[in-house]
Amino acid sequence: MLDLTHKTKTLVRLLRAPLEETQERIRKGALYQPRHNNFEPQTHIREAAEWLVRAQDAGADRGVSYGADFGNGFLPSYPETTGYIIPTFLALCRYLKRDEFRSRAVEMGEWESAVQLESGAVMGGMYNRQPTPAIFNTGMVLLGWSALYDETGCELFRCSGARAARWLMEMQDEDGTWRRGNSQFARAESTLYNVKAAWGLARMGRSLGQCEYLQAAVRNAEFTVSQQHPNGWFPDCCLTNPHRPLLHTIAYTMQGLIGIGTLSKRREFIDAAEKTARSLAGVMHPDGFIPGAIESNFRGTVNWACLTGTAQTSIVWSALEKLTGDAAFGQAAERANRYLMARHDIANADPALRGGVAGSWPVSAEYGRYKVLNWATKFLVDALLLREPNAADLFCLLT
Repeated sequence: MLDLTHKTKTLVRLLRAPLEETQERIRKGALYQPRHNNFEPQTHIREAAEWLVRAQDAGADRGVSYGADFGNGFLPSYPETTGYIIPTFLALCRYLKRDEFRSRAVEMGEWESAVQLESGAVMGGMYNRQPTPAIFNTGMVLLGWSALYDETGCELFRCSGARAARWLMEMQDEDGTWRRGNSQFARAESTLYNVKAAWGLARMGRSLGQCEYLQAAVRNAEFTVSQQHPNGWFPDCCLTNPHRPLLHTIAYTMQGLIGIGTLSKRREFIDAAEKTARSLAGVMHPDGFIPGAIESNFRGTVNWACLTGTAQTSIVWSALEKLTGDAAFGQAAERANRYLMARHDIANADPALRGGVAGSWPVSAEYGRYKVLNWATKFLVDALLLREPNAADLFCLLT
């Protein structure tokens, strides 16, 4: 009798689960509903920028909130992404002619220095009292500290950047990759996207005149390119599934190679990113949709979009248009941006959601499910800024 009761309860739970999931999808999906016909980039830039401001002001510190759960408000600050929002705020200061964004960027950099680990590393995950080091996060914050040092000449940012760079070099293996020091939240064997962290190392090397930092970044880029398939695909390049990587981490890899290639004048790194970018342009649908996960033959494996990765890929296409002169890259970026703007809620009554960018579309998909994310929002701003007529002086900050 007890066994029968247990089986009955188990059956009820199994039958109830799909219904509860459907109800959650309807309820939470209704909380983020872009209903507009506004494709004016300036409006979307302003709304996304104001969301990032609110995300910084949401907590007790001067970091930027990880994002917001639908219906539950802002989450704690996120050191990794706060670091690379800094260059975006410096760009917004120039674009919007609002000194507030420069002041906020400085506050972010000071906070990053205050929570930097004794080793020089940056912690993984959201801000916490039991931090563990993370290679990728450290490189991302280097992008912020280097931009602030270039902007202000402040000794604090020089010292923090040098400490972080030295730690990255101590952790680097002879072949240029990082097998030690990777975040506990990542698959340690699938971190080819660390080349974007290497870009941060290269940027700090340029800012401080330290050639060894750039040389270390070049070694990582060489390793990354050596792993690339002839069609442009990168293996072992994902947070979750190395065989079907997220567009998000593929785009990180392209961004890192372009950045290091530009700084080192190594054209082969840019060519490698271009190969991937052309293959992705072939995957994109006419309306700008790009599958959120890609397998080795450049076929999508999911029917949802990673909005974060779409924005990053748009940034890559804009950079490649400038570097190669190929207008097809610019056209691809414009299509991707229109897709993003159509899914950007700029009229939400909830200030924790209005202007933020969801991790995926539909919002119930697995990447950043039912959340707006600060890095998705940052990448939308960057993608749109790079298409603006007066964006020439912003490229050095954003690509």
